[in-house]
Amino acid sequence: MTARLIDGKAFAAALRERIAGAVATLNRAHGLQPGLAVVLVGEDPASTIYVRSKGEATHAAGMLSVTERLPADTPEAELLALVGRLNRDPRIHGILVQMPLPPQINANAVIAAIDPAKDVDGFHVENAGRLAVGLPAMVPCTPLGCMMMLRDVLGELRGRSALVIGRSNIVGRPMAQLLVAADCTVTVAHSRTRDLPGECRRAEILVAAVGRPELVRGDWIRPGATVIDVGMNRIPGDQPGKTRLVGDVAFAEARAVAGAITPVPGGVGPMTIACLLANTVTAACRQGGIAVPALA
Repeated sequence: MTARLIDGKAFAAALRERIAGAVATLNRAHGLQPGLAVVLVGEDPASTIYVRSKGEATHAAGMLSVTERLPADTPEAELLALVGRLNRDPRIHGILVQMPLPPQINANAVIAAIDPAKDVDGFHVENAGRLAVGLPAMVPCTPLGCMMMLRDVLGELRGRSALVIGRSNIVGRPMAQLLVAADCTVTVAHSRTRDLPGECRRAEILVAAVGRPELVRGDWIRPGATVIDVGMNRIPGDQPGKTRLVGDVAFAEARAVAGAITPVPGGVGPMTIACLLANTVTAACRQGGIAVPALA
């Protein structure tokens, strides 16, 4: 068996096209241009590249794109004041503060300061709570993208057994809640799980989001399972001084057993920015009292 490759890059490109169409319709029919503000504190190279990509994708979709750059020594109070101004700006429907933040800034305080209606990352405790109890909420972008791909591959998810490896507030916990809401039977595994290989072998859906390179081996995979690899890990490459990107799943081994699998790179990663744009459209519509277009 060779697993079907879940092409996140192609899926994300198609989603961005649908978003651009929805944005054009909102502008034409309602005079509404969704606006996203991204805040970058400091000059972390990876964050700088990521923020630039978000800005380009936002602009390409026809949205208002605002990037606020602050020096690395910015006091917490100054960042909170900026968030407050963006909360009050009617042009801005979504606010994202790029993580990680410098050590003098409490990330939880910053997340709590964002208007939950504009929290397109889905990290605010109000959105986390609404998701947990099954109410409409802003859903974190990576789990949202994973669910879109799972539904595309499998169709109906009801009744399937699912394992989520990882329990972070960013991916693991919301991923498990989304799967529960889809009527899956869900297990959450982590570093203290006693028999992780055994848990994996029972899962029809396996989502790996633990941040350990190639932790999940091919012989842990249930034959025919759908594997979503959220991991992004840099390890030494074949040549001195070079690195390569791998996931949390040993890809070549797993592909020989699974029914479908996301690659790293090119799987989950491209969906994160696309889902950020989708969340911004959702936020803009909710704030404007307009029906949210179906984008999935």
